Amino acid sequence: MVVTRTNDFTCSDPGQNIIKNDIIELDLNRVVVAACTPKIHEPTYRAVLTEAGLSPYFFQMVNLREQCAFVHPDNKEAATKKAIRLVRAGINRARELERIPRKQIPVEHAVLIVGAGIAGMNAALDLANQGIAVHLIEKEPTIGGKMAQLDRIYPTDDCGI
Repeated sequence: MVVTRTNDFTCSDPGQNIIKNDIIELDLNRVVVAACTPKIHEPTYRAVLTEAGLSPYFFQMVNLREQCAFVHPDNKEAATKKAIRLVRAGINRARELERIPRKQIPVEHAVLIVGAGIAGMNAALDLANQGIAVHLIEKEPTIGGKMAQLDRIYPTDDCGI
């Protein structure tokens, strides 16, 4: 481990800049952030690594908020001991992270919708209106599903057929 920092708002722009500068100036090859939820902040930190010229896959997030603070609100000693173990585990895992090559994969901008009931038809129309090619498949001889059985449709009183 080369450097450790304590920062109240690491996910803020100044906190991200500290990480970016450390990567560049200290020639870091891995980053571990022990903070809050990876669900929200992990993409932010991976982008920081990319901006600093480091693979975004050399990042490890340790979730202290939900794994320690939230589950041990009345026992700071237990929360601290658990946090220490989680940070150690995060550091050890970061040591094992490997470069993952990024690949560009061509994607066909088309969608297959199975079922031409009201939901399938609405989805097909919404996607087609966005310029996406739509392939609509229905097992019955007619489209419309349950809608085809209705004479009128609420609230517009349109014909169901």
